[in-house]
Amino acid sequence: MKTRKELIPLIWDAVKGKEQDYTRLSLKASIVLLATPMILEMLMESLFAVVDIFFVGRLGSAAIATVGLTESVLMIVYSVGMGISMAGTAMVARRVGEKKYQQAGTVTFQLLVTGAVLALLMGLGTFAFAEDILRLMGASPEVLAIGVDYTRIIFAGNLAIILLFLINGTFRGAGQPHLAMRTLWFANGINIVLAPLLIFGLGPVEGIGLAGAAWATTISRSLGVVYQLYHLFNGQHLLKITRQNMVLRFKVVTKILKVSVGGMGQFMIESASWIFLTRIIAEFGSNAVAGYTIAFRVIMFTLLPAWGLSSAATTLVGQNLGAGKPRRAELAVWLTARYNMVFLGLATLAFFFFGDHVASFFTKEPAVIALASEGLRIITLGYIFFGLGMVMVQAFNGAGDTRTPAFINIVVLWVLEIPLAYLLAVYLGFGPTGIFVTIACSHSLHALISWWFFKKGRWKTVKI
Repeated sequence: MKTRKELIPLIWDAVKGKEQDYTRLSLKASIVLLATPMILEMLMESLFAVVDIFFVGRLGSAAIATVGLTESVLMIVYSVGMGISMAGTAMVARRVGEKKYQQAGTVTFQLLVTGAVLALLMGLGTFAFAEDILRLMGASPEVLAIGVDYTRIIFAGNLAIILLFLINGTFRGAGQPHLAMRTLWFANGINIVLAPLLIFGLGPVEGIGLAGAAWATTISRSLGVVYQLYHLFNGQHLLKITRQNMVLRFKVVTKILKVSVGGMGQFMIESASWIFLTRIIAEFGSNAVAGYTIAFRVIMFTLLPAWGLSSAATTLVGQNLGAGKPRRAELAVWLTARYNMVFLGLATLAFFFFGDHVASFFTKEPAVIALASEGLRIITLGYIFFGLGMVMVQAFNGAGDTRTPAFINIVVLWVLEIPLAYLLAVYLGFGPTGIFVTIACSHSLHALISWWFFKKGRWKTVKI
């Protein structure tokens, strides 16, 4: 894969979804075939986040703050979804690498049951206490007046959120990232159409305001899950669920929970860190929360595609360890990390020089624009390190070693990041700037520690 003539057909094969043996194909070709649909998938997820905040931004800073506060708590739901998704990716990739396709289907069915039960339990609790959660997060009276319905609808739809994460994780583990890509393109395409219709209305039909954004998101995610289930049960792909797989196996569920705990832990720790940071920034008013929310959404616009690229390492590590090729798995990680660091390095330059213009696209309030653009410039200074750290973490998860990233998250994000953010923002009086500096420094340190643990090589010996 050295010339453009060779690259373009490879990218087209990735988009079409041609199935490959990633334990034998060249590493560069494997990364292109896996990363292309993953990047396109995450680009659409990024576009969804940006478009969503674009429409909500037309309702004012209180509406943006509602989305920011709700999403910071929703990160806990994302954590559960990502944790089970990582277990799905690692276990399915290992079974596919071993060429045990029937067992891969059995694991997938157990994942669906486990994820659904957890989602329903969380949904009931968060729906019932939505107003209390917003108040606990420091919501202003104006935010509470317009935001409770939005928050309740979003929390009620967490079953779709978790299943969307979970099933896409199994698709990636099986080496079928094109199905995950098509799912998010389908779901988020629907959301992009529904959001303005439900928020603002069309012609004589009035919209329902902020709650319309929540309904659009929930409906589109639910339809995305229907699309995923169709492809799991139609029997036309390497990963499929048949009648023989549809038996609850508690031994497999126990193994899923064991692997998931580390994954849930690492994301819950990270989510709790974001919640604390959002709570601290709420001390500086709704404009500060709005600026932080815009900066966070724009940053995710580039981090999600980078996450898609780094996810190629997850599949390659899982399948190659399953095939008994640990050295090939390690080389795949280093190559993916190099590509990711280059991509995020270019993104750093763009945000550093054009942060004002990007922020002004979402709001016309000068105070919010100033905060958002400052956040973009400062946080993205750590982007190159973010690119390295993402791939290292994905490599651990692909091997089924979800505990190492969880341990690193505790040390860096709880022991260091939260106290440092409070010290700089509140105690020393730097305000939101102190939080932005803390994020850039903490996540850069996180990447370097992850790199050190990866070099030690314990991840190669994990059995799942």
